Amino acid sequence: MKKIILFLGGTFFCYALSLGEIPSNIVLDKSNGGTSEGKVWHSNSLKGKVHTLIYMDPDKREDSKLLLDALAKLNYPERVYSTVAIINLAATWMPNAILKSKLKSKQKELKNMEYIFDKTKFLIKKWHLKDDASNVFVLNKKSKVIYAKSGKLDSKDIINILNKINETK
Repeated sequence: MKKIILFLGGTFFCYALSLGEIPSNIVLDKSNGGTSEGKVWHSNSLKGKVHTLIYMDPDKREDSKLLLDALAKLNYPERVYSTVAIINLAATWMPNAILKSKLKSKQKELKNMEYIFDKTKFLIKKWHLKDDASNVFVLNKKSKVIYAKSGKLDSKDIINILNKINETK
């Protein structure tokens, strides 16, 4: 994914995490989100193993459904790989309590998956992600972006993502 830079009224805007970039450290806590268990989440937890990071609008979950189905079938050891799904709660009409309840039942069937909540579009602002979309990244053990795409994933994307994970883990 190429980084897009716009110049508007004297200000530069940079969109999306780029290949080779390490995302800046962020914290999601009670004020802006956190883990599905209500704990603080630190992005520096994305170091030490390969991660597929999916930042998504719940209304666009179909855009990454093929990927989630493929990842659910993998049996990578938790010490070398995990999937982190960050749910953009501010992007949906669905009440948070209903959404969180649905995700708790999903989490039981998706091994090696951690759900994180962003209540205020914090990562949209801090990491310049595409809003109202599915943003998918594969991060290597050093937290460097080795795959990035916003929008609907197709079968070629899924194969590319799985290859990146296999090459890196």
